Parts: sequence; structure tokens; C-alpha cells
Amino acid sequence: MKEDIIGRREEIRELERLYGSGKAEFVAVYGRRRVGKTFLVKQLFEKELVFSVAGLANEKTKKQLKNFYKTLQLYDKSIKTAPQDWLDAFDLLTRYLVSLGEGRKVILLDELPWMDTPRSGFIAALEHFWNGWASMRKDIMLVVCGSVSSWIMDKLINNHGGLHNRITKRMLLQPFNLAETEEMLQSVGLNLSRYEVAETYMIFGGIPFYLSMFDASKSLSQNVDALLFDKNAAFADEFDNLYASLFRNSEDYIKIVTCLSKNRNGLTRDEIIKETGVASGGAISKILKNLEICGFIRRYAMLGGDARRNLYQLLDFFTLFHFHFLANGRARKSHFWASMQGTPAFYAWAGLSFEMLALQHAEQIKGKLGISGVMTEEYAWVKPGASDVGGAQVDLAIVRKDKTVNLCEMKFCETPYLLDKDEDMKLRIRLKLFKETLPSPTYSIQLTLVSSFGLAKGKYASTFQNEVTLDDLFR
Repeated sequence: MKEDIIGRREEIRELERLYGSGKAEFVAVYGRRRVGKTFLVKQLFEKELVFSVAGLANEKTKKQLKNFYKTLQLYDKSIKTAPQDWLDAFDLLTRYLVSLGEGRKVILLDELPWMDTPRSGFIAALEHFWNGWASMRKDIMLVVCGSVSSWIMDKLINNHGGLHNRITKRMLLQPFNLAETEEMLQSVGLNLSRYEVAETYMIFGGIPFYLSMFDASKSLSQNVDALLFDKNAAFADEFDNLYASLFRNSEDYIKIVTCLSKNRNGLTRDEIIKETGVASGGAISKILKNLEICGFIRRYAMLGGDARRNLYQLLDFFTLFHFHFLANGRARKSHFWASMQGTPAFYAWAGLSFEMLALQHAEQIKGKLGISGVMTEEYAWVKPGASDVGGAQVDLAIVRKDKTVNLCEMKFCETPYLLDKDEDMKLRIRLKLFKETLPSPTYSIQLTLVSSFGLAKGKYASTFQNEVTLDDLFR
């Protein structure tokens, strides 16, 4: 296993297994922009790659073919005739691969969706290459990558034509978790506190490329300002580029995440249609599915709610940060993030982001609670009309097969959390209302605090039966 690749242990093991399978493999590696798809494949198969080419963004067929041809010439200088179409291009690739003789051959077609320009015949040529030649070989491992996950799903994984069921492995590459984010920051020379790593995660969401751009000579606030807020910020246009690179017709995708960013608890499909004006039918279903696959939103059920009314909730850190501080260019000035520390706007955003962080580290929470081996289901819960207790909502309720529920309260703070009399009363009322929702009175409930630095000693500390700290989320 490659020691210089941070994280990705399961993916590396699986890719190495496929490499050694002794049969033809067609692997689709997909995921959001900047998540490290190309880096993983190229680093892992540095010596085994016999051909690698990347599609060109927003270019027509003629330039795509020229790029493919010129790249192939770098590997095989004997190729002199330029392809007229994609069938010719894959024929040239086949001849080159045959000329290499025996031995396992890894081929990387990167940013594949960009090659599939309108009326180019690309998919038909790819089908012919795989079905007519590569699939019958024992020495071929074809790896395709793409950030336009909707294209990968529609044209490859859910293909109903010649590529139906031809993908031998689909691999959705997820952002780093907290522990991997810490390791990545340390690799670029930044030794931040775990509180600062969490803040970094709540802004950039564990995306390796963003983290690789950090400057070890600057503080966290200085790095955030340099990357997002300064006049020449490296990621000044990242939000629009992110959605445009991932989804064709990205305008409707942006409408939906904009809408969800204003509704903390999420919305039903019908509510999204009403608020955005995006047409109902197959289009909205496809958009929601693609956003969910890419980790931008989650679809979940309310405990005790109508099972037919799934809710959709924003779950992408960079998107949430964008709408809080970057949308409409309202915060484009130097030292902005440094000046935001400790302000009400900072804590309002941080509270929401920390809840999302906890949701995305539910396995680590279960590990701390000692229930990793127990079958569980995770829910959110809201009691309508209970504004007198602060909205009576719970973002994470872990319902266990042993008839126990961990009701999680998330608190992002700079010191141990001190539960006062008012908050204690709200928790007790919330607990009473929640008990009415449970499917059986035999269930027991454990109030669980998930916070930055744990629970401060105090008169009401015993209200919580369990506590999970930021350190526990790094496990």
C-alpha cells in the first residue's frame, strides 16, 4: 500500500485487488471537484499507467480528439495519423496497447464527461472499445474519472445500452474526515489545534485540494482570508465553478441548495418545488438524487413523522459557508475572517456547521458510545409548534436495536459547555415531548452532549448521560 497517500485506505485496497484480479476491469472513480480522484489513481499506479489523458473543459469534439491524439503520441511516437472521429481514436489506442506486449496495463481516461460532446459519438466508440476488445483481455484495467457525477451515473453506471452492467467497480470518492483533514494539514506544515482543524473542516469540508493550498507560514484566519476573501483570492469563483463542473444545467442545482441553505431542518420535495420553481417530475428527482450522491444534501426521515415525507437537508460545508459569508460578494475584503472571530455571525454559522460535522461523523460518535456493533438507525426530530422550548428539535437521534435512544445535543464552543438552569429546563421539556414520539414506552433515552471540549462541572451536568468531545470525532 502506498504510504505517501493520505487516507483512502479502503479505496487503495480495492484498487490493488482489482489490479491483481487477472481479468479485465472497468472502474469508474467519481466524486466532487477537488476531492482527489486523479491524484489517487496516478499516485497509486504511478509505474503501471501506460496511458493517461484528460478531457478538456468546455471544448468541442475537434479539440477533444486533437488532445487525445497529441497525448497518445507522447506514449507512441510511431503514431502519425490523426483520428477523424472517436472510433479512430480508440482504434489508435488499441493498436498502441497491443504493441506493449504482455503485462498488466492501466489506462486512465480522466474527466471523461468533457470528452462526450454533443453528437460526437464518444459513448458508442467507448462501448466498441470495451465490448469489442478490452473486456476480452486479461491484461486491461480501464479507469475512468469524472467530476460530473450525474454524467457518470447516467452514461456509465445506469447505462441501458451497450455499457449496461459493464462497470466492474464503481467508486465514489468522499471528502476526508476530521482525522484525515488533520493529517493533510500536518503534511503541508500546519500544526493546528483540533478546534482550528474543526473550523477548517466546517469551511472547506475536508476537500484535499483546498487543504493543499494552505500556507504553513500563515495562521488559519490568514489562510482563509487569502483563499476566499482577499482581492485576488484563489477560490473567489469556486462556488460557481464547483456546481458548473459537477452538474450540467447547474442553475437548477444552485436554486435548490440556495433554498435549502435557508431552511435548517430541510424541506420536502414538494416544498422545494414550491420555493424554487423547478419543474416537478423526473428532472427534480434526478437533481435531488445527484445532489445526494455527491454528498451536498441528505435525504432523511423524521422520527415519528410520515414515512412518505422524506426531507432534504443541506449537508455541504463550503456551500453553507458561501451563503453565510460569500454570496453576492458582500464580504470581499482583506482580513475579513480574522475580524469575524467571536462575532454573533460567526457563532450562528459555527453552530449550524458543527451540527453538520457531527452528522457526518456519526460512526465516530457511535464508537465513543461503545455501540459500533449495535444495529442503529439515525433520525432527526422536530416537534411542530413547540417554540417555547427553542423549537423542540433534535438533529441526531440514534435509535438502537437494544431499545435505547441516544438523543444528541450539539454545542460548538471555545470552552467546556456549562449547562445552566434555562437550558436544562428546555432539555427536560424536549425530552418529555420526544418520549411521546417513541414507538414503544419500553425505550430508554440517554441525553448525549456532542461538543468541542466536553461538559463543564455544574449543578445541571448530570442531565447528560454521555458526552462526546471533538477529540472523539478524530478517531
